[in-house]
Amino acid sequence: MATAASSGGHQYVSVKLESPRLAALDLAPHLFGSHPIAGSWDPSKALPMERAADAIWELSCVLPSRHETMDFKLVLKQKADSSQCIVEEGPNRPLGCGSNEVEMTDAVFKLNEKDALECKVWVETEMLSPFDLAASWKAHQENFQPSRVRGTYDVVMDVTESRPKNDFASGLELDLEKYVVPTTPNMGSGVVYAANLTENPRSLLNTGMSSNNDTTMGILHNLVKGDASPDHYANTKKDVDGRHAPQQEGQRVVLVDRGVGSPRFARPKNETISTSNIKQDSEGKVGMPAAEGAVAAAAVADQMYGPKEDRKLVIVLVGLPARGKTFTAAKLTRYLRWLGHETKHFNVGKYRRLKHGTNQTADFFRGDNKEGVEARNEVAALAMEDMLSWMEEGGQVGICDATNSTRNRRNMLMKMAEGKCKIIFVETICNDQDVLERNIRLKVQQSPDYAEQTDFEAGVRDFKERLAYYEKVYEPVEEGSYIKMIDMVSGNGGQLQINNISGYLPGRIVFFLVNCHLTPRPILLTRHGESLDNVGGRIGGDSSLSEAGQIYSRKLASFVEKRLKSERTASIWTSTLQRTILTAHPIIGFPKIQWRALDEINAGVCDGMTYDEVKKNKPEDYESRRKDKLRYRYPRGESYLDVIQRLEPVIIELERQRSPVVVIAHQAVLRSLYAYFADKPLEEVPKIEIPLHTIIEIKMGVTGVEEKRYKLMDAVNPTAGI
Repeated sequence: MATAASSGGHQYVSVKLESPRLAALDLAPHLFGSHPIAGSWDPSKALPMERAADAIWELSCVLPSRHETMDFKLVLKQKADSSQCIVEEGPNRPLGCGSNEVEMTDAVFKLNEKDALECKVWVETEMLSPFDLAASWKAHQENFQPSRVRGTYDVVMDVTESRPKNDFASGLELDLEKYVVPTTPNMGSGVVYAANLTENPRSLLNTGMSSNNDTTMGILHNLVKGDASPDHYANTKKDVDGRHAPQQEGQRVVLVDRGVGSPRFARPKNETISTSNIKQDSEGKVGMPAAEGAVAAAAVADQMYGPKEDRKLVIVLVGLPARGKTFTAAKLTRYLRWLGHETKHFNVGKYRRLKHGTNQTADFFRGDNKEGVEARNEVAALAMEDMLSWMEEGGQVGICDATNSTRNRRNMLMKMAEGKCKIIFVETICNDQDVLERNIRLKVQQSPDYAEQTDFEAGVRDFKERLAYYEKVYEPVEEGSYIKMIDMVSGNGGQLQINNISGYLPGRIVFFLVNCHLTPRPILLTRHGESLDNVGGRIGGDSSLSEAGQIYSRKLASFVEKRLKSERTASIWTSTLQRTILTAHPIIGFPKIQWRALDEINAGVCDGMTYDEVKKNKPEDYESRRKDKLRYRYPRGESYLDVIQRLEPVIIELERQRSPVVVIAHQAVLRSLYAYFADKPLEEVPKIEIPLHTIIEIKMGVTGVEEKRYKLMDAVNPTAGI
């Protein structure tokens, strides 16, 4: 018995068998064993080994870092009659767990009473990180380079050449567009200006005029008069009792260099945790987020520890125009909502356009234009006021999306939030002129500010003039808690600076942002081919593919070969259940990674039952699930909220990837992943349609998220919608 040697990476496993007699005997070697190697000790469900040479067969895979103990055995099957199995003699084979370890042994198969077949067996294991798996497919020598991940097919790295021909793939027409089906209204195929999808300015829509809030108007009045000291809040921080204390000497920024490989993280050196004022505030308790696990635990901790205002969080974007603030805000909003935090995105530009129109020229944004400055500060205050009002109604995280480019403006927001919530500034800085030029032209193309501008180049010149006015008065963030994203979108690494950041949710935000980028790439989501349990309408299980499922696996391989033929690198992700592994089996030319996190929802004691059997034998569970599929947890199993929590590392890695990824998984898992990209409410997750034998292509890039669906073949799916 053996376990993985390290929890810091994935374990690569390659099993090779050599025998000159196998081909003559018309026998094919297979492997069966414990989960997650093969997933079954039933020889009839053994995984076939692929022929690597005249007398050598091989099976390779990548296992998750934290898996159960594993054993396996080899079995021979007649090619003409796979029901006849010859299992190797001797005890089970423990999987070696050392790094760069190669073990050679003999395998003996008793063919009959007089004849035995001896074969040589090599078992090779190596610990690899997910980053190494992806990086190994980059071309780093002239023309082409075989993969350094041994055991997978060598692929041609020069995109001008072709990959190995896929003998499995057949029956799919060359024109993939013929398989496109209409998309659901979740994510359209068109480009939508992200700011238009933010919260509607209710303070303006309800009254048609500015707010009458005395506090807000007083702050605005002092700000315009110049009475608010720029350093009043910049040089103070809150003590544990909510009062302001002088900034400690020696407080330093922690730099986090972000390269293409693994990011390095560091905590602020001045970060401390005080337990002197630990108490429960019965009056300040907020509703538990619609989530499980770490999110719920963090909510409980927030109610017990720290100042009351820290339970609410406002993320204030800071940066010059065309630096990706709205893009960053939209991604953060989608991520936090998916985790179960009540989050809303307030775009100040949307308030400005509603109150002052869309025909403002660059002069409106001059720093010496007193009326323009006052008007822009007013709409920023209105957006902040709407956000704080929403938080009083139960909201948890508000995102204020604007330039907020001066210390005066940021001090105004801090004054409004005092005693109500915690503020974290997120500053986006970009020095890449090519990226800026692209963003500027995209902004002019999409922004309602230039919808009536018929001369595109004139619009570009006006926007650049506006940008120059902002640059003259811009003041980088140096006050309070902040995250600085410096050249994070250029594709060349970048740097993340953090100061005075602590707590569960701010920590998750930092980790999410360090993995975000703008590199366009497709993500292909598909369920496994139809399984035998699908045909029987049974829940969960680990059955193999039906005949229709096997046909889909070949069509999928052909689709992947055609769709990704111009990509220099890509990867195939599956769960550890055999129906996804078998679906991915015909795909060649790309590394395959198994994720336990992608396994289907655990049905617990209901695993293997039909829903009619659940209704008959467990009527209370059946009724509880019918009433609330999102939160219902199978006895000794999982709920959808549990699945979402375990999928967070998958989402982070999908965000980090810069090359295409094909995810072959299960209905509940793909519903949860799709809900993230489509920004669907958690309550709708169990109702999302993810049909069999259909590929959902999600394109991620600077313009946001787009969707296209391909239906490769029809399928009868008894489990759809239940």
